[in-house]
Amino acid sequence: MKVSCLIIFFTLTLLTSCKNNKEKLLPVYNPANFNPELVDSSLRNKTEYHTVSDFKLINQNGDTITQNDYKDKIYVTDFFFTRCGTICPIMTSNMALIQQEFINASDVMFLSLSVTPEIDSISVLRAYANYKGVIDSKWNITTGDKKHIYNLARKSYFAVVQKGDGDLQDFIHTPNFILVDKEKQIRGIYDGTDNDDIKQIIQDIRILQN
Repeated sequence: MKVSCLIIFFTLTLLTSCKNNKEKLLPVYNPANFNPELVDSSLRNKTEYHTVSDFKLINQNGDTITQNDYKDKIYVTDFFFTRCGTICPIMTSNMALIQQEFINASDVMFLSLSVTPEIDSISVLRAYANYKGVIDSKWNITTGDKKHIYNLARKSYFAVVQKGDGDLQDFIHTPNFILVDKEKQIRGIYDGTDNDDIKQIIQDIRILQN
């Protein structure tokens, strides 16, 4: 009788554990999962296998940053500009909070892309990084070719609704944080100015770590 009870107990425990683990799985976002307004028309019907495109950017130290710097990393991406006086300071402060939360996690990094790269030079980014508490080994604050950055925002990270081609008059402004896993897949989109969303992204990063 005792043996039977033990078997039932361990079976129920295993089933509960499996159920909880299943509930903790994060979705993988493909173009078809997004609001069509966020997705380039050429990608809207893609239902699987979307990964973040390769990129080439310049960080606060003048170093070239590519996908290789984020190989086997979980990372959070946002789009900002240093002269922003509205949402960007909140976003950067919240990114710094997440950075602190994972200060000792070698598999978690951060990537910020300037939407005004013609203004945000390396020296400007270096001063901004110092002021905001950016840790160079974990967080790249980047500039680069405007068309390349805007193409990443619209066709790779799906961070913005506005259409454009990255020309001189083009401008994007979004509070979105995008969570990317070690396979370069998008696993979550969050409002970088919302405290509840910041708590959620911290939880979701831990899920990806496990």
